[in-house]
Amino acid sequence: MAMMLDESEASDADLIGRAKGGDRGAFGKLLERHYDFVYRAAYRWCGRKADAEDIAQEVCVRLGKAIRDYRGGGAFTTWLYTMTMNAARDMMRKTARETVKTEAYGVHALISGEAPAESEDPAEALWAAVRQLPDKQRDAVLLVYGEGLSHAAAAEAMAISETTVSWHIHEAKKRLKTLMRSAGEV
Repeated sequence: MAMMLDESEASDADLIGRAKGGDRGAFGKLLERHYDFVYRAAYRWCGRKADAEDIAQEVCVRLGKAIRDYRGGGAFTTWLYTMTMNAARDMMRKTARETVKTEAYGVHALISGEAPAESEDPAEALWAAVRQLPDKQRDAVLLVYGEGLSHAAAAEAMAISETTVSWHIHEAKKRLKTLMRSAGEV
C-alpha cells in the first residue's frame, strides 16, 4: 500500500526517471496520469472519437520507445503534445493514402459497371471537387472546413504559416468555383 501511495504522489520527473530505468509501474503511472491529456489533444485535432483513441494508443506505444530520449529541458506535457501532434499527422497521411486506394477502387468499379453512379448530393459533389485540388489546397480545405480547425491550428498541422493556410484556402475557393461550374453544379 505504501508503494501505491508513493507512486500516486510521485512527481512526473521522478516517474520519468524511474521509467527510463525500466520501472514498468512508474511508466504505467505516467501513462495513467497523462492519457486524458493526450486523448483530449488528439480529439481536438481530429474531431472524431475513434481516431482520437487510435492516436492516443499510438502515442502510448511511441512513448514506451521514446521515454529514454526525453531530456527534460521543457515541460513533459509540451513534449507529449508534440508527440501527439506527430502521431495525428502520421494518421492523416495514412488516411490520405487509404483514401486514394479507395477512390481508385471506386473508379475501377464504376468503369467496370460494378458500382452505382454517384449520388446527386451537392455536398458530395463539392467534396469530390475538393479531392481534385492540389495537395496543399486540399489539405487546407479539409482541415479548416472538414475538420473545423482554425487557420492557426491548420497551419500547425501542415507545418506552414497561418498566412500560407489562408492563401491556400483563397486559391482553393477560386479553383473550386471553376471546378463546380465546369461540372454544372454552380
